[in-house]
Amino acid sequence: MSNAVTKHEVAASQAPVARSIDHMELISRAADSGNLELVERMMDLRDRFEKAEARKDFDEAIANAKAEIPAIIRNREGHNKKKYADFAAIASTIDPILGKYGLSYRFRTSQTDRISVTCILSHKAGHSEETTLSGPADTSGNKNAIQAIGSTLTYLQRYTLVQMLGLAAAEDDDGKAVKDAETISDEQELALRDLMQEVAADEKRFMAYAKIERLSDLPARDFDAAVRMLNAKRAK
Repeated sequence: MSNAVTKHEVAASQAPVARSIDHMELISRAADSGNLELVERMMDLRDRFEKAEARKDFDEAIANAKAEIPAIIRNREGHNKKKYADFAAIASTIDPILGKYGLSYRFRTSQTDRISVTCILSHKAGHSEETTLSGPADTSGNKNAIQAIGSTLTYLQRYTLVQMLGLAAAEDDDGKAVKDAETISDEQELALRDLMQEVAADEKRFMAYAKIERLSDLPARDFDAAVRMLNAKRAK
């Protein structure tokens, strides 16, 4: 009996290794046969398998990281007295946790008549995903041309990262959770206006649908649903 158990345990310990080399063995055999079409099919199968595994690793890492990321303290105040978390507050909170699970992010920018920022979230296994937001240069407050561009870039970098990770922000009030009745932030209001302009949505009709008198009155809990609805209009 002990020998049978030992053999079973050895076989089980070797199974993952065998699975990891199956694709190379299949490709090698196909090459030996001289069938180039079969070689290509085996290589495509290996590539699809590796991509699927990388996606699984990415999803698992995101789930683990989000389970540890706390609500981020809103440490700055916007023009209408609404608080928000600046990029430094976000980065200092999430970077160590993302790194722990093999995740990292970077930004890609472009500019035409509008400024676009793409946040690319990657995992060490090779899978990455991205999201893009665009907006006009922020000329408020008598900024010069460079300052206006810089302000928009900073905002878009911050918000694409928040959107990519689905981060929550907390008021700087000893860690109390954000109440359901809280309305959207300045940044979210600007993002909605920009998105409405992109998809040619009617703001008055949107507010009537949401049963609000001003866009800034939209409950924060409804923001993601509003973005999805507007993006769906883009797809039509």
